[in-house]
Amino acid sequence: MNYLTVEQSETTDGVTTLELMASTPSAQHAAALAEAQQVLDWSWRRFPHSHGPAEEGHDWDHDLQVVAEADGWHTVTLTLTGSPHYVDELHAAFQGFEQR
Repeated sequence: MNYLTVEQSETTDGVTTLELMASTPSAQHAAALAEAQQVLDWSWRRFPHSHGPAEEGHDWDHDLQVVAEADGWHTVTLTLTGSPHYVDELHAAFQGFEQR
């Protein structure tokens, strides 16, 4: 990952939240958004039938927000929630995908 940074937190019930975020000028927005899409594409391929709320027993869920700021900057925020199994595989698939 060249643009997205990640913050990870865990709840007492074993669910992990990963917030991936990039704030870039317009010229780099497409690359930052492509990184978020790469993570989503992997998630859909690897866990196609277990997307949904953790409290309903699903492995992963997501929320993608894209905001264009008035000064030409763009913010991409991809929030993922996942089971330990999902998070372990995500980290293995995206080596170098650690907190910054």
